[in-house]
Amino acid sequence: MKKTSFTYEGKHALQVAMPVGGIGAGNVSLAGNGALEDFSIRHVPQKSAVPDGWQPAASAFGLVHIRGQQPVTRLLEGPLPVEKIYNFGLNGQGLRRAGYEGMPRFAKSKFEGEFPFGHVHLSDPKLPLAVTLTAFNPYIPLDAKNSGIPCVILEYTFTNRSRRPVEFDFVYNMSSLTTGKTNGWKGEKSQAVPGRGVLFTNDEAANSETFGSSGVWSLGAAPVIKAAWLRGGWFDAMSALWREVDEGRFAANKATVDGQDGRVGGSLLFKGQLKPGASATFPLVFTWYLPNVCWRRGDGNLFDPQDATPYWQPYYAGQWTDAADVAKYVRANYATLRARTLAFKDALFGSTLPREVIDAVSANLGILKSPTALRQKNGNFWGWEGCGVGWGSCDGTCTHVWNYAQVMPHLFPDLERTVREQELLRSMDEHGHVNFRAAIPDGPKRHHYHAAADGQLGGIMKVWREWQISGDNEWLGKMWPAARLSLEFCIGKWDPDRQGALVEPHHNTYDIEFWGPDGMCNTIYLGALSAAALMADATGADADAAEYRRLAAACAKFLDAELFNGEYYYQQVQYKNLRDKSFVEKINTTANDEVTRLLKKEGPKYQYGTGCLSDGVIGAWMALLYGIETPVNRANVRKTLSAIYKHNFRRDLSGHANLQRPGYAIGHEAGLLLCSWPRGGKPTLPFVYSDEVWTGIEYQVAVHLILEGKVREGLELVKTVRGRYDGTARNPYDEYECGSYYARAMASYALLPALSGYRYSAVSKTLWFGPQLPTRPFKVFFSAASGYGTIALTKTTLTVTVLEGALPVNELQLTVGGKTKTLAVNGSAKVGRPLVVKV
Repeated sequence: MKKTSFTYEGKHALQVAMPVGGIGAGNVSLAGNGALEDFSIRHVPQKSAVPDGWQPAASAFGLVHIRGQQPVTRLLEGPLPVEKIYNFGLNGQGLRRAGYEGMPRFAKSKFEGEFPFGHVHLSDPKLPLAVTLTAFNPYIPLDAKNSGIPCVILEYTFTNRSRRPVEFDFVYNMSSLTTGKTNGWKGEKSQAVPGRGVLFTNDEAANSETFGSSGVWSLGAAPVIKAAWLRGGWFDAMSALWREVDEGRFAANKATVDGQDGRVGGSLLFKGQLKPGASATFPLVFTWYLPNVCWRRGDGNLFDPQDATPYWQPYYAGQWTDAADVAKYVRANYATLRARTLAFKDALFGSTLPREVIDAVSANLGILKSPTALRQKNGNFWGWEGCGVGWGSCDGTCTHVWNYAQVMPHLFPDLERTVREQELLRSMDEHGHVNFRAAIPDGPKRHHYHAAADGQLGGIMKVWREWQISGDNEWLGKMWPAARLSLEFCIGKWDPDRQGALVEPHHNTYDIEFWGPDGMCNTIYLGALSAAALMADATGADADAAEYRRLAAACAKFLDAELFNGEYYYQQVQYKNLRDKSFVEKINTTANDEVTRLLKKEGPKYQYGTGCLSDGVIGAWMALLYGIETPVNRANVRKTLSAIYKHNFRRDLSGHANLQRPGYAIGHEAGLLLCSWPRGGKPTLPFVYSDEVWTGIEYQVAVHLILEGKVREGLELVKTVRGRYDGTARNPYDEYECGSYYARAMASYALLPALSGYRYSAVSKTLWFGPQLPTRPFKVFFSAASGYGTIALTKTTLTVTVLEGALPVNELQLTVGGKTKTLAVNGSAKVGRPLVVKV
C-alpha cells in the first residue's frame, strides 16, 4: 500500500510546527517532538521564537508515571533539540520558556504528518510504554463553522511493548491561556467541572480585550481533577506538580482561592493498566474564548488600541458563550467531527497523485488555520498576507497576494464570496478605485493610494470564478454592477485610449509601479475583459459584452505584436507620451546627483524591461483555472512558460547573487527566480524582489506548466519547493514570504485541478475532467459548493463519489489522450449513491 503520510525525525523534525486551530479562531502549533508552542490565540500571532519576558509562556503538556518496583516519570515529548536551548532560554537566562522544559523526556520521537492530523510517536528503550500523540482541529470542507472551533483536540495512545502488565498514570496539564492584563495571575480563577475538566476565567471587564476563558477537558473517561496548581513564586507550580506526579501521589482539588498570586494551571489524571501488546487511547481537548478585539485596521494606526469597547469580535463569539461551552460542543460532537475530518483527509491523501503534490497541497491548507486568517462575528473573512512574530504582516486580504490563493474558493466558497464583497462593495469608491487593503472591522477605506492593477483586475476574474462555483445567479446580479465599475476604472486609469493595453504606470504585487505595458498585468487585463464579457452576456448587458470582447481581442493582438520577443512576453518600459507626467517632470531638472543621472539614463526604477518574468503570463494561468475563454495566443504562452523554466529555474543557487531577501532559497538549494535577463538589459535597480524565490509563484508556474502539458517540468518545480521545506532549515507547514503562513503559497491547491483536469460549473452543471497522468485507475479529491468527495477514472468508467452533499451533473466534458468528448449525464452523485458514467 502506498505510504501517504510524511515523516520527519532527527534533524528533519527540528523546524516542524504544524498549525492546529480553527479558521479565524487562532491556533497552537504541534512541534516535531510533540511539544505544543506558538499559542497564537489572541487574534494576533504569538510565535515561540520570542520568550514572554520573565513570566512563563502558555503551556500544555502531558506526563506519564509508570508504576511498579522501579517507577519512572517522563514528559510526553521527545528530546529538546539543542538548537532551541538558547532561543527558549531568554537569551541566556537558563531555558524558562514554559517552565517544564527540564523534565525528563522520551529518548526518541518521530513526527508523522497527514494534515490536518499530526502524529508524534514517542519511544524509549528503557520504558515499557510507547506513546503516540495525535493532534488536530476539525477541517471539513464546506463547513466553516466546524472548521473554526477555538480548540485543539489531542489523542494520547499508550501501547505496552513489554511482556508484563503495566500500570500507569497519565496526567495532562495546562496553564491558563487567558491571563488578564489588569490583575494578572491574581485576577484569575480556576474551577473543576466534575467528570469533565478545568475551566479558567479572569476578572477582566466583559468588554476588555483580555476578558475570556480557557480550559482543558476530557473527551472520554472521567478524570481525577486538580483544578489549581500550587500558586507561589519562582518555580513553585512546576516543582510541586512534578513531585506529586513523580511520587505517584497526585492530589485532586476543586478551585483556586480568590486573589492569590502565582501561576494558574490545572491537571487531569487518568489511570491506565495494559496487558502486554495492549493499547489505550485518552482523548482530550483544550479550548479558549477571547471574544473582544480592541485593534482595527482602517485608516488609523495598525493596532489603534482602545481599552473600553472592542472594535470587533471573532466569529466564534457568536456561536459559543465561553470556553466551557466550546468544550461541551466538542464533546457532544467529537466522534462526528473526527470522522468527517478523517474522511476529508483520506479522500485527499487517497488521490493517485505524486507524493510531492499531496505534500504541497496538504501542508498549505494549514494557512487558513494560522493567525493569517481572521473571521468576524458576521461571518466575513479577512486576512493578513502572512504573520510576523507578534503581529500580522501586511494587512487587508491584499488583493494582489490573495490573487494566487486557491484553497478557500474551493473548500470554503461561502467565505471566499465575502472577500469579493469586501473588495467591490466596501473597499471600492464611487469611481471604481479599489483599495487593495481592506478594513477590519467591515467598512470603507480611504482612496489616497494607488490601486493595484493585478489585484483589481484579478478580482473581476474571481467574480466569474465564484459565480461558476456557487451557481448563484442572484449573487452575480448583485456583484456585476460593481465589477463593471471596477473594470471601467481600470480601463480609464491604465488604458485611457481603450487600445487594449495597460500603458500608464500601474501598481502590482511587487510593491512598485510598472511603467509601460508588460506581459504580466496585460494577461490579467485580457482575462478580466474576457470574464466581464461572459458576465455581461449572463446579465443581459449586450453592449458591454461587445465592447469588452473588442478590447480583449485588441489586448491579445497587442501582446503578440508589441510584447513578444519570439521567446517570451516582456515589458516595454515607457514614460514618454503618457497621461502621467510625474517621471518626466522628475528628471527634467538640472540636478546631477547619482540617482538623477541613473534615472535619466535608464528610466524609472524598479522595472523588468527585457527580463523573463516568472509571473509573465499569470493572467493566462488564472483564465485556464477559472474556465475563462480568452483570445490569448496559447502557443506563445507555452513558449513563455518554457523560457521561464529554462532561464529562471536554478538547480543550484550558490552562484546567484541575491541582495534582497535570500533566505527563501540560498546556497546549493534550488529555486525558481522571480525574474532573469537572458537577453541582457537588466536594470541597475530592477524591481525590488527580482532576485528572490517565492513558493507561491513557483506553484503558479508549476500549475501553468502542467495545464499546458508540461507535466514533468511542473512536478520538478513542486518537488524542488518541498525539498527546501524538509524540516531542517524550514518548517514544512510554513512556506513563508513576507511573514509566516503566507497566503500566496495556497496557490499549491491548484495542482489538484491541473493534474486531474477537474472543473465544475454549478451554473450549467457541467463537469470537466481530464487527467494529465496515465495512471489508471486515476483518483482525485474534489470540492464543489454543493458537495465534496472523489472522482475516479478507469478505462471504462468515471465514478463520482460524494462524501458530503451532492454533485448534480448534466454534462461531462472528458479529455483523454488530448481528445475531448461530450457526454450527456443528467444525473447526480449523492452520499451513498455514486454517479457512474460509462466512458
